[in-house]
Amino acid sequence: MKKVIGSFAIAAMLTFGFSNVVMAQDAPVTEAAKAGSTNTTATSDEEVQLDFVQTMKQKYIEGDVVWMTPVLICLIIGMALAIERVVYLNLATINTSKFLKEVEDAIKTGGVDAAKEVCRNTRGPIASIFYQGLDRSNEGIEMVEKSVVAYGGVQMGLLEKGLSWLSLFIALAPMLGFLGTVIGMIQAFDKIVKDGQVSPTTVADGIKVALLTTVFGLIAAILLQIFYNYILSKIDGLVNEMEDSSISLVDMLIKNNAIKA
Repeated sequence: MKKVIGSFAIAAMLTFGFSNVVMAQDAPVTEAAKAGSTNTTATSDEEVQLDFVQTMKQKYIEGDVVWMTPVLICLIIGMALAIERVVYLNLATINTSKFLKEVEDAIKTGGVDAAKEVCRNTRGPIASIFYQGLDRSNEGIEMVEKSVVAYGGVQMGLLEKGLSWLSLFIALAPMLGFLGTVIGMIQAFDKIVKDGQVSPTTVADGIKVALLTTVFGLIAAILLQIFYNYILSKIDGLVNEMEDSSISLVDMLIKNNAIKA
């Protein structure tokens, strides 16, 4: 529940940020701006930034707010999910070598209970898997291996949580853009029929407006796809570390005679 609330909070921040940028573009010029500035380079950079924001706002309106808004919503929610996953995966990443050494030292000095305490005080899926394996160490090596494999699957599900929704928004954004394009083309042809003649201005404006939804849809999909691939690479890295560490745990228990035969 906390992760869901966090995702919507990120989405809200992105939404308000977009609104503030648009409102700032419409704000009156400040007294300092009216007085002028001697720093021509800073003024030039500011003008470039304002022109970019103004252009994006203008194209957003030209593309028909009715069809552009769903694309923007897909981008905002998708970015919120992606950022939440990136934060979660980065927090789940630990120094595996250091953690293995701490667990082994704890087993040597304080036994399994001391090692379990180290796992409790360490974040991430590897520590959770270790704790489950250590908790079954008195039941034999076979139970330890089964416990590690079973709980590894649980941790995999937690790592991949929300990716199905992210992939949905990646596919949905360009589809909504294409839908807006088709509707825009239909409206352009309806206008041609209504006027009774083919006007280059009418056709060009209609096609331009129709294609804008596709452009914004593709931009949203590209941004989300980059985050999606980064998330997948992080998950693959964590899974490899989980598998290697699980093998090390069993070897560690056998080596220190901390497991029931």
